Amino acid sequence: MTLEVIIGPMFSGKTSELIRLVERDVYAKRKGGIFKPALDRRYSVKDVVSHNGLRYDAHSVVTSPSGIRKISSVVDGDGLDVIGVDEVQFFPTGVVPLLDRLAFSKRVIACGLNLTFKADPFETTMKLAARADRVRYLSAVCVVCGQDASRTQRLIGGEPAPKESPSSRSAGKKCTSLGAGIATSRPHEQRERVSEIPSATRKREVRENLGPRA
Repeated sequence: MTLEVIIGPMFSGKTSELIRLVERDVYAKRKGGIFKPALDRRYSVKDVVSHNGLRYDAHSVVTSPSGIRKISSVVDGDGLDVIGVDEVQFFPTGVVPLLDRLAFSKRVIACGLNLTFKADPFETTMKLAARADRVRYLSAVCVVCGQDASRTQRLIGGEPAPKESPSSRSAGKKCTSLGAGIATSRPHEQRERVSEIPSATRKREVRENLGPRA
């Protein structure tokens, strides 16, 4: 079968496309399932949910070797034909050989960020993309200039995060980094002048006007 990887910045439609592709195979009477990192509790503890409200029942797994083993166990136990993985960048690199192996007999679709807000590659995403049969890069819309966006700007309290801050962080069981960001074009990456970055209120308005993005 195949291994497909969908990459891009936040709000580029990755999760929406993942849900669409899995649902399409389910309509064709194939058994599909989606896995999500347990730390992603933005919209739902259980479902995978895109920014524009699409949702699909998912298996929530921890981002550790035990979570990778759970993916393998569920795939075998449920007899899945199609496997989707959301936010793959948060899984350890050990998920790469598993998904690569599964792709020999099943359809595997994974989506995730390719770059941190510092524009450093996410190792798991890049290693998986290197083994993929198909890689699709999606772009978002820059909230500053309206051009195609290929970067993600992490926000803390509605302001761009300092470049020396962690690429991601979580406080207890509540993720505080997922969803706290905007898409930007290359010229507006890590701006020193932040006056053109929308406020938290303006950011919500922009997101509502972006249409079907994930």
